[in-house]
Amino acid sequence: MSFLTTLGPFLLGLSIIVGIHELGHMLLAKLCGMRVESYTIGFPPKIFKFKWGETVYGLGMIPLGGSVKIAGMFDETDDTDSHDNTADFNNRPAWQRMLVILGGILFNVASAVLILSAIAFSQGDAYLTKEEVNKHGIMPNTMGTQLGFQMGDQITHINGKDFLKFADVLDPRHWLITDSYYTVVRQDQTLHIAIPPNALEQLTNQTQQENFVTPLLPFIVGEVEPQKPADQAGLQKGDQIVELAGQPITYLQQLQTALTNAAETPVCIRYVRDDVTYTTTTQLDATGKLGFYPTILLHTTQQNYTLLTSVWVGTQRAFGVVWYNLLGLAKIVTGQASFSKSLSGPIGIARILGTSADWVHFWNIVACLSMILAFTNLLPIPLLDGGHAVCIGYEMIVGKALSDRFLQITQKIGLAILTLITAYAVLNDLYKLLG
Repeated sequence: MSFLTTLGPFLLGLSIIVGIHELGHMLLAKLCGMRVESYTIGFPPKIFKFKWGETVYGLGMIPLGGSVKIAGMFDETDDTDSHDNTADFNNRPAWQRMLVILGGILFNVASAVLILSAIAFSQGDAYLTKEEVNKHGIMPNTMGTQLGFQMGDQITHINGKDFLKFADVLDPRHWLITDSYYTVVRQDQTLHIAIPPNALEQLTNQTQQENFVTPLLPFIVGEVEPQKPADQAGLQKGDQIVELAGQPITYLQQLQTALTNAAETPVCIRYVRDDVTYTTTTQLDATGKLGFYPTILLHTTQQNYTLLTSVWVGTQRAFGVVWYNLLGLAKIVTGQASFSKSLSGPIGIARILGTSADWVHFWNIVACLSMILAFTNLLPIPLLDGGHAVCIGYEMIVGKALSDRFLQITQKIGLAILTLITAYAVLNDLYKLLG
């Protein structure tokens, strides 16, 4: 993957997420009658800026953050006293200040629900049922094999419960719950495969981000690329490959393995066309690919959602992200998962956003990261929105604001904490990338 195809989606996604967050602060501040001096996405140098009403809007050249400057609102860059003005942040009622502080979080949550609802409404949900997959069974990767899965296993239950979609097997919540297990049928025997406490960490450590099990994929030859080994061998759309380089072939995974082992060598292929078996040969190149698009012989079920149902689905998916993060945090706190291996910084996020040119994938990731940003900002750490909210909440309960001196000290502590976490995340990303 090129640097630009990774950097481009990352910068665009980050700008959208941060822009929405700061927009929430700004709009709720204006709604409460506060004077907003500036709204900026990105850091200097400025690409452009313009003034509309009382607010200066700008776009910075470095899209790694953003800011909203509300008159009279203390921040780490402003040590001056608040102006004596009813439109200033500090002179507004506590409930209005609380609303403005939480505005970014509320907008991140609302945007994530909106994006995921729109995807659910426009795309629906195409899935493989448990019954369809179990006609053939599953294929584990290296990690799946280490867990105890074998080729052809039929997964029938998760934690003793039935399920509809094969995607449920891959749901990360099963890796976050203690004593989770899968029930499989193997050659008429029923077995339980337990997920060990550190399984999530093992999954994160995979050099390639792939599912630990995939459905076995029966296939026939689809579109054949001109001048490729398949075309040169005479293969046509609809042919069924039954043997390659002496290896029996029933499923696409078997073909991929056989091709990898036979790269850059001449291979003999047996295939069936119109119930007649033929034999041909061809020369594979270094990529070990035949050059055709397989047609998968599994029936996919399409589920479409009404507008109302899609909102419910989008809401469930959005808050599911937060729930998974809470479960993951619990794993870290209890020592069942490594903090360093679970933490991703900007480089890790860039790699996630740049893994696909598919816009549905991009918007899914943006929505998930928007929820993560909302969840992170809600933490009661000084300098984060959650830290500000705790201070205002104290004022609302006690009836007296915390001193400016106390707020300045906590702001500096919060800045130090966030700087250390950010630096650690970046170095951790570099270690995982280069190591």
